[in-house]
Amino acid sequence: SDVAADEATWGGYDDAYVSSIGVPRSERAEAADVLGRTRYHHTWRWVIPESRAALERLAGAGVPMGVVSNASGQIASMLARGVAQVGAGEHVEMRVIVDSHVVGVAKPDPAIFDHALPAFAEFEPDRIAYVGDSVTMDIAASVAAGLHPILLDPYDDHAGADFERIASLHDIADELA
Repeated sequence: SDVAADEATWGGYDDAYVSSIGVPRSERAEAADVLGRTRYHHTWRWVIPESRAALERLAGAGVPMGVVSNASGQIASMLARGVAQVGAGEHVEMRVIVDSHVVGVAKPDPAIFDHALPAFAEFEPDRIAYVGDSVTMDIAASVAAGLHPILLDPYDDHAGADFERIASLHDIADELA
């Protein structure tokens, strides 16, 4: 997710993915096309256990949290299946869950945060950390919204960047411990 990358389409990701897993050069275009045709938002359901555990640690430390996601109308229901929900419940408590499809605005447009910030009204925006995994979508949008951007960069892809980076959500929980 380079700042100069075109994240409006998945083409670059598909090409890089099929190349990285060893698809022969002569078959990459077809493999990337197949990968692109099989992507469906309801198939993105795997919960990263380490992230779930870190969210539990942060909630246990009293950190108020929310989710702002470029999604397809399903993020709240998918999170409720094993990660989080708005308010108290079976999983990690969030103050708000914002789905770009539902609110009609998507990152990198900083206006998406207008739907979440009222849930954190007691904080100045620059005191609100926004953690995301995309330089183009998350870092750019959170900077434009006046938030404190943090890139989830587990593979150290953006060493030397001029914004804060973490390898895991546990890094934040460790700082609070």
